[in-house]
Amino acid sequence: MSERFDCHYCRDPLQGKKYVQKEGRHCCVKCFDKFCANTCIECKKPIGADSKELHFKNRYWHDSCFRCFKCYTSLVNEPFMLRENNKVWCSNCTAAEDAPRCKGCFKAIIAGDQNVEYKKMVWHKDCFTCSQCKQVIGSGSFFPKGDDFYCVSCHEHKFAKTCAKCKNPITSGGLTYQEQPWHSECFICSNCKKQLGGKRFTAVEDQFYCVECYKECVAKKCAGCKNPITGFGRGTSVVNYEDESWHDYCFKCTKCARGLANKRFVCHNGKIYCAECPKRL
Repeated sequence: MSERFDCHYCRDPLQGKKYVQKEGRHCCVKCFDKFCANTCIECKKPIGADSKELHFKNRYWHDSCFRCFKCYTSLVNEPFMLRENNKVWCSNCTAAEDAPRCKGCFKAIIAGDQNVEYKKMVWHKDCFTCSQCKQVIGSGSFFPKGDDFYCVSCHEHKFAKTCAKCKNPITSGGLTYQEQPWHSECFICSNCKKQLGGKRFTAVEDQFYCVECYKECVAKKCAGCKNPITGFGRGTSVVNYEDESWHDYCFKCTKCARGLANKRFVCHNGKIYCAECPKRL
C-alpha cells in the first residue's frame, strides 16, 4: 500500500493535484492561500499560490501591486526606493521629490534643468522673470528689490535717478552736485568737454568750467597783475571798483605799494592811492 500524500492542513489527498511546499510541509492551493500566503503590503490581500510575489526586506507585494507610489509605473525589474510608509518610488520620482523646488512654479528642478540661483533660492531659467514686465531674465543682469526682481530696463525706469542734463536714468556711478544727480560723462566743462568729477571747477550761470578754461574764457583779469582772478589758491578774495577787479593782494597804493584791501583809498587820474600819498603828489 502506497504512502498517503495529503494536505498538511485539510488532509485532502494531493496525488495528481497542484500543491505548494512551504517550510517542509505540503498543502493544497486553497489551504496555502488561507494559512500560508504572505499579505501584500500594498493591497493588504493574500498573495495566492497562483500569483507572482515580489519581496524586499521582509515586505511582500503582488507583482501587479509593485508600482511607483507617485506615478504608478510598474517597478518589476526596475530600480526603486523604499520610502516612508513602506511606499516604493521609481528612481525618476525619487529624484524629483528630493530635488530643489523652483521659487517660481514650485516644481522640482531636476538634474540637467537650466536654472538660476540667488541667495539660496533657485528658479527654472524660464521662471526667473522681471516683476514689472514679466519677461524672462534667465541668466541676464537683474536688480533685486525686496522679494521682487527687475530687468535692467524696468529698474532704470522705476527706480534709477534721472540725470539733470540728459534726463536719462543713472544706472551706475554718477555724481551729485547741489542735490542733483548727473552721469559722470554729462558733468563736463562747457568749453573743453573734459569730465569734472573729482576735479576743481567753477559754475557760471548754469555752466561748468574746469580751472584752465575758467581762467582763459570766463575769469576777469586783475587790473593790477593782468592775470585771471579764479578764486582758487592765493587771492580768493576779490576787490571790485567801478568796472575793474583786483586780486586782494594786487589792490595796493600805486605810490607806496601798501595793500588797500578793506582800507580807505583814493582814485586819482585812474590810479589807486592810499589816503596819504595823493597829498605828496
